Amino acid sequence: MKGVAAAGVGAGAAKILSSSVANAEDNTQYKGPFKMLKNAKILAIKNADGIDTMGVVTPKGVIDIRAVARKLNIKAPYTLEGLLHSGNADAVQQVIDGADKSQVAYLDESKIKHGQLFKNPSQILCIGLNYSEHVAETGMNLPKVPILFNKYNNALAGHNCVIKLPPKEVSYKFDYETEMLIVVGKKMRNVPMEKTLDYVAGYCTSHDFSARDLQLETPSVQWMIGKTLDNFGPIGPYFVSADQVKDPNDLSVQTWVNGEMRQNSNTKYFIHNTQKILSYISTFWALNPGDVIYTGTPSGVIIGMPKEKQVWLKAGDKIKSKVGELGTLEITLA
Repeated sequence: MKGVAAAGVGAGAAKILSSSVANAEDNTQYKGPFKMLKNAKILAIKNADGIDTMGVVTPKGVIDIRAVARKLNIKAPYTLEGLLHSGNADAVQQVIDGADKSQVAYLDESKIKHGQLFKNPSQILCIGLNYSEHVAETGMNLPKVPILFNKYNNALAGHNCVIKLPPKEVSYKFDYETEMLIVVGKKMRNVPMEKTLDYVAGYCTSHDFSARDLQLETPSVQWMIGKTLDNFGPIGPYFVSADQVKDPNDLSVQTWVNGEMRQNSNTKYFIHNTQKILSYISTFWALNPGDVIYTGTPSGVIIGMPKEKQVWLKAGDKIKSKVGELGTLEITLA
């Protein structure tokens, strides 16, 4: 777990701290150089005190960052969002490097209850219709520029989450959408395509769960309302630092429903790739550390099937989403 790379950032970026993060961290006054953690695979630990803290996955087991930092008296961020907002990667690296001497036991990942990696990003952005085969199956037009819509924080959830479906009179046409998630690491505005990856902190597996009737069958098309109900945006199980992903535009994207594979594609089939998405958005407004971007889903979704074959998701269904080596996100419907 050696090596933390420095990265410049606007003076205000370290101040982008939510109250929930501020209350959970020991380093809210950090004023040092803004850096992004490298060589890291991070999960969220759901603790009995209600705070979801960082765990760093290693061959020896999972390092409980909060427990080790307290034992070693290191003022480090306890949460992934705290790390992303503050840029205090040096302190986290100190905790990782000191895990052995702290004598705090490594955690068995199989016994960890996963929390949420993200709870309060300043922006949750989504790209619609970003694979040509998906555009074709939905009968829509090929987009010339990235189609943007948004989710809100209520939609965020973690690995092994339960999505409680709304009553049938509200919605019943539920669909899956596995997607690669981009996590912004530095404030970016008007960044050219060739430089955008320097601003990425890492990537995750994510799911843009959708209510197609709300999205497409209301009196006017309502993408947001069909995609931002409670827990409709699970992310996990891991955040993988950008240096560990050779090419975000060449990752498998797969979905299983009750053990049956439904989607099997690759981000190399993006219409608008990672660099284009980031550069395009930053042309209109700034992206901040900790912002997340859902990059679109490939073909194989229920809405793309012939009407007679459309069997919508229901309570009791289990969904698995996998993107490259970013981990398999598991979801249960209720």
